[in-house]
Amino acid sequence: MSSAVRVAVTGAAGQVAYAMLGRLASGEIFGPSTTVHLQLLEIAPALPTLEGVAMELDDCGFPTLGEVICTDDPNRAFKDVQYALLVGSFPRKQGMERKELLGINGKIFVGQGKALAQNAAKDVRILVVGNPCNTNCLVAYNNGRDIPAERWTAMTRLDHNRARAALAKKAGVGCGAVTNVTIWGNHSNTQFPDFTNAKINGKPATQVITDRAWLENTFVPQVQNRGAAVIKARGSSSALSAANGALDHLKGWLQPTAAGDWVSVCTVSKGEYGVPAGLVFSYPCTADGKGSFRVVDGVKLDAFGQQKFQITLKELEEEREAVKDLLV
Repeated sequence: MSSAVRVAVTGAAGQVAYAMLGRLASGEIFGPSTTVHLQLLEIAPALPTLEGVAMELDDCGFPTLGEVICTDDPNRAFKDVQYALLVGSFPRKQGMERKELLGINGKIFVGQGKALAQNAAKDVRILVVGNPCNTNCLVAYNNGRDIPAERWTAMTRLDHNRARAALAKKAGVGCGAVTNVTIWGNHSNTQFPDFTNAKINGKPATQVITDRAWLENTFVPQVQNRGAAVIKARGSSSALSAANGALDHLKGWLQPTAAGDWVSVCTVSKGEYGVPAGLVFSYPCTADGKGSFRVVDGVKLDAFGQQKFQITLKELEEEREAVKDLLV
């Protein structure tokens, strides 16, 4: 092997990580000439299950898999990692208020932000998958400020992929024909899956799908509530598609975005599109293939889009207020 990379995955005994780890280890993401060392973090009660996952990784016989570390110590899990996929978070339980969930997870991500700043490689890139991912990322970033803001991201790539698939299905085309989709705002049911700037085979989506009522009243809520629909159908939350979205996001750090297209990324706002600086907000972004995402300038929203944009922005501002005591 000509190179090596260290990747941390938290919540590594969970279903999303289970759908992700084999693909990370196989050479799919980093190529056949790169050894992948996996540093897997779990809470202590889940370590026996995690050891079983590590056994399975060994049994796959991947030539690209190097060291596998299983630990409940974030300092060890994040030591010298170039990529950190923060998948684990405390799940929302019946009767739990969103503010309570934000507080519980916030405390977890305070510790993880500090541990990353103290232990990760200087060029680390971080993706927060565990929900509520935007505000979990906000807390972690604020407690790990030795790592530059542009290295911190949260995931709306799953929502982006859902939106592409829904538009493709309605138009009777393959997903590859759908470009320039944007998820604006929060990874929650307030997000705005923007069809107004999307394209299908290079044409505006609204010219290919002329049923505006379907776009506003079926497509948008379908994407917003897709996670709940999967839970109802499957009996548990999205795992395969969430893992795939996270890996698509990771590939964006390694491969440039196709010319003329963009992807959806939650990044620390610098004030783009009037979003308060410091808020973790999903934007249309392009990747340079060298580890950076850049927010696309000049994307216009019509009155419908502006209304949806303001709703999701308001929710993120409320979430930030709920965790303000955890922000440094």
